[in-house]
Amino acid sequence: MTEPMRMAFSPCPNDTFVFHALVHGLIPGAPEITVDFADVDVTNGAAERGDYDLVKVSYAALPWLLDKYTLLPCGGALGRGCGPLVLTRDAATGPETVAGKTVAVPGDRTTAYLLFRLWASEHPPAEVVVRPFAEIMPAVAAGEIDAGLVIHEARFTYQRYGLHAAADLGDWWESTTGLPIPLGAILARKDLEARTGITPATAAALVRASVEAAWKAPEQSRRYVLEHAQEMEDDVVDQHIGLYVNEFTRDLGTDGYAAVDALLGRAAEAGLVPPVAIPRLAAV
Repeated sequence: MTEPMRMAFSPCPNDTFVFHALVHGLIPGAPEITVDFADVDVTNGAAERGDYDLVKVSYAALPWLLDKYTLLPCGGALGRGCGPLVLTRDAATGPETVAGKTVAVPGDRTTAYLLFRLWASEHPPAEVVVRPFAEIMPAVAAGEIDAGLVIHEARFTYQRYGLHAAADLGDWWESTTGLPIPLGAILARKDLEARTGITPATAAALVRASVEAAWKAPEQSRRYVLEHAQEMEDDVVDQHIGLYVNEFTRDLGTDGYAAVDALLGRAAEAGLVPPVAIPRLAAV
């Protein structure tokens, strides 16, 4: 008898929207699934230990994970106009604004932090501290830290804290590469079939079907999304889903894989991550 598939992803609206159908038994052929909710810095570490069968992680963490996991070509977060922001209390812009300062980041192996290191390579901060995502903007606003690196719905709410964007790292990335920005990836354990009877390729097909089901009947997932949205307002939830669930969520495609190769290739050349080759996996 096979075991339930163990899965972890964030409580953010894009993830709960995408995976609602899969985890609620609405996709034909899907196995029973147990879900843990956690921020990506937590899931990055859990994936390194091999804790989950399917897991949402940062693309920046792939060099440490692909010995155990296979990258699925769907279900993740990758796009344009959706990059991390560097926030400060004043209106100055550019990497010089963080030189010699203290900067809070949401995780040391997040895509956001990897982009930040590439962007600020010639003007490094004096200190980088890891803070839970929800604590970063209040800490910058209170003057506890000089700058903060934020992701997700902070794009729509940072002005409420009286903060300014010193940089949009998505815009910076797109202007220097012409490619979308790879943020969050979905991985499947390489030994998934032995545990659950489902191959990674079949898991990719199930995830893709869940994406398509979410688009076809968005009202079905609404209660689930709002239940986990951490007191997010309805309009912010809708903006969040609209920005982070896009054509790359259904299929990375040529541009998506090129973006992943470019990010990790640049980072490897800079000595920030080990070199890694990204295999292509087609859903069945």
